[in-house]
Amino acid sequence: MIAKARFAIAAFALLAASPAVAKIPLVNATCPGNIEVHADEGGPIYFNGTEAKLHVFNDNYYEAKGHGVTISLSINPDGSPAVSYTGHGGANGVCTLK
Repeated sequence: MIAKARFAIAAFALLAASPAVAKIPLVNATCPGNIEVHADEGGPIYFNGTEAKLHVFNDNYYEAKGHGVTISLSINPDGSPAVSYTGHGGANGVCTLK
């Protein structure tokens, strides 16, 4: 009985320590300021061909940062993506999906 309990605790600890896997969909978008955004399914996210630093908030919201720009990727309840950006000097807007 004690061995089973130890196994269960060890299995739980292993699962809890596993890194989160991003559920990013395949996305191509153009943002104001000539910012091209591309995300492969599962990540990473690129702007203008350069990989951005990804922050996963939850399964439905991600932010990618690089060169003073933040790209926000959210997944709508119907599964469709929405992309927006915040740039230098407070510039911001909604990106157009391709």
